Amino acid sequence: MGTFHHGKGDLHGITVVVDLKDSRLFVGRCDTVMPEGVVLLDADMHDEAVAADGTDPVPKATYLENALKFGVWKKYDRIVVPTEDVLSVRRLGDLAH
Repeated sequence: MGTFHHGKGDLHGITVVVDLKDSRLFVGRCDTVMPEGVVLLDADMHDEAVAADGTDPVPKATYLENALKFGVWKKYDRIVVPTEDVLSVRRLGDLAH
């Protein structure tokens, strides 16, 4: 059985975590991984260096635990995360193990 979206890659349609080389990460549905970057749909961005509500910043690990339990609120319909900024791309579901 194959994918109906040829050329989109193994992660197409999977919710992934794109960890960046700085204090940010994205969680979203992977559309395509291409040389220019990772294309995410319905994505959220988290920056562990910035507190969203004036309290202490939330570490990446805590944010991801909550994303696994409750999902994420999308901030971006579609975003391309530049390859040079990406530290890793992994399935969100793999973090549950």
